[in-house]
Amino acid sequence: MGERVLVTGGAGYIGSHACKALKRAGFEPVTFDNLNTGWAEAVKFGPFVQGDLMDRAAIDAALAEWKPVAVMHFAALSLVGESMKDPAKYWRVNVNGGLNLIEATVAAGIRNFVFSSTCATFGDQDGVVLNEDTPQKPINAYGASKKAIEDILFNFRDAFGLNHVIFRYFNVAGADPEGEVGEQHEPETHLIPILLDAIDGKRPALTVFGTDYPTPDGTCIRDYVHVMDLVEAHVLGLRWLLEGKGSRVFNLGTGKGFSVREVIDQARLVTNREVPVVFGDRRPGDATALVSGSARAVEDLGWMPERSTMPQMIRDAWGWTRQPRFTE
Repeated sequence: MGERVLVTGGAGYIGSHACKALKRAGFEPVTFDNLNTGWAEAVKFGPFVQGDLMDRAAIDAALAEWKPVAVMHFAALSLVGESMKDPAKYWRVNVNGGLNLIEATVAAGIRNFVFSSTCATFGDQDGVVLNEDTPQKPINAYGASKKAIEDILFNFRDAFGLNHVIFRYFNVAGADPEGEVGEQHEPETHLIPILLDAIDGKRPALTVFGTDYPTPDGTCIRDYVHVMDLVEAHVLGLRWLLEGKGSRVFNLGTGKGFSVREVIDQARLVTNREVPVVFGDRRPGDATALVSGSARAVEDLGWMPERSTMPQMIRDAWGWTRQPRFTE
């Protein structure tokens, strides 16, 4: 059995894929999840501890029992719209929960921490390729709460020697091509699974919010990364820490965005089906184009986002929709 890694949110979309990647890399992932948005059926690659980050004693007990060499932190509330309507919830759960976890990690003598952050910490910086040195100006409670955890990690590095790797990224798409885990949210808010559900008749249509943006086809542009590429970066970040290379921040993206219309066109080609679409007004707060580069991750970690083409992401997500849904 390999070295253990505590994975918070390991029953969720990205966390479950991370557990698969960790196991494949020779580690033993221990999932810590309250199943608020995750699925017990997604925990397939190591032990499961059902617990909540608001419960410090539960975290302490899990770290004492499993003695991981590192913590990989995915668990968080992550709906931007909800965070704008109920910011207190995001500050309470994401920040207090994250601080509990970080304090417990230090108290247990663990000094390696991988954090799943977000490019939402940069705020609305339209039309530029974001890098790690771009000023952070979050415009909603979700981005602000994630930035707060980053700030806490910098403080705990200086005070206690807690080395960390922080990953910031935008849209994650695709699924495990072997079909063991995939993307399933209730409610679903991500473009590609909503689009595929519309193709499959699980919802009436995909609503495109805004067709008058200053882009080549009038729709918003976003960066997408395949979930398996993303979690492999997290494993590389873990190895970076275990090799004693110190704290580092990495953006993860392709540097190239896709418009909503381009995603729809690619889905039509991949599935050979028409996409039911209705057009609506712009949503408040939607930026025109958000794209992140990843030159540092490529150069320092040797990261290769080979699966992060739109056809591949849609193809793997479409394959997942052919699987029985999680029910627990």
